[in-house]
Amino acid sequence: MMKSSPSRWLKGTLVSAAAAAFCYWLWVSLDEWASETDTDATFSGLFESLFAGITGVVSMPVLLCAGMRVLQERGNHLLVILGAIAWFFIGGHLVDDDVSTTGTVVFLTLFTAFGTLLSSVEAPRR
Repeated sequence: MMKSSPSRWLKGTLVSAAAAAFCYWLWVSLDEWASETDTDATFSGLFESLFAGITGVVSMPVLLCAGMRVLQERGNHLLVILGAIAWFFIGGHLVDDDVSTTGTVVFLTLFTAFGTLLSSVEAPRR
């Protein structure tokens, strides 16, 4: 069900932007921590890199869901699911590839715009 309430769009924008900024910061910080491990050993940094990647991806749907619930919006299934999938690709690209500061801002803005559009769709209530 489409609910084009301006307050729902605004809430979706705020939550998407805050979640993208926090998840990006978290993922980059953990990735830097993982790269500081001893590089002489065979599987050095493997656990840390897996931890950084999993945390960077899993934190997005949690933050999207929690943020919209705190702002008293329900039925955010599409935002949470498609936002998590989009973040897997966008966040992974930003962290793993050499993206400029301008490129990072553009990708985070695009994610926020995508989150804004997805927040306008409310799952039907039973």
